[in-house]
Amino acid sequence: MNKTLYHLVSWAFQDWIWGGDLLDADNLPEAGPAVMVSNHLGALGPIAVGASLPLEMYFWIHADMLDPRLAPDYLRRDFVEPQLHVPPPVSHWLAKTISKIHIPLLRAAGGIPVYHTPEGFEKTFRLSLDLLGQGKYILIFPEDPDLPLDPRTNMTPFQKGFTRLGEFYFERTRKILPFFPLAVHAGSRSVRVGKPIRYNYLNHPASERQRIKSMLELGIHRMLLQASEDGYLSLPLPS
Repeated sequence: MNKTLYHLVSWAFQDWIWGGDLLDADNLPEAGPAVMVSNHLGALGPIAVGASLPLEMYFWIHADMLDPRLAPDYLRRDFVEPQLHVPPPVSHWLAKTISKIHIPLLRAAGGIPVYHTPEGFEKTFRLSLDLLGQGKYILIFPEDPDLPLDPRTNMTPFQKGFTRLGEFYFERTRKILPFFPLAVHAGSRSVRVGKPIRYNYLNHPASERQRIKSMLELGIHRMLLQASEDGYLSLPLPS
């Protein structure tokens, strides 16, 4: 990670794009390692978290976004056309132009490529565990884009593969890894930090993965609803 570049980008996000507030910052960890888990909100979630949190975070990102051959088309389909509303053929040109800038930027700022093959995913975990072993922070946006959007929170259900970091980290170090929920709320321009969910090695691994995923997802739901115009709504968390 290029720390100077990381902080420069974070400052630019806060001053030029986001300009929001960080709430419940006392819940942030005093030291790593830790996994920070947030809702996505398209491009806004990563910008808001990067701008708001006073932590140097390595972040999971789709491997295609870091591949010079694949990034332009991925960027066109995922960002330029649906979010910037730029139609083809201009969208193709714009995506290629942006990719020439964002690939080296994302790599220097701490992007961890997430591959979608068993061998590739093993590499993602290995890179992440090495960083966690150094006391670093990992940022993950685990929403599944193929599942329906919840209209109350603008979230889709989480994938749970990332929760295996707790299992693998314990196997490697015999230490407990905390997962911190983050809720990015566009309407109030806020990022709220929840209390950590800690890996429990006493549970069956499959059950523990589901527990961590569910508690993080519901915790972020609750924080988003608290920040919404409807006010606070208490949702039960699984034990």
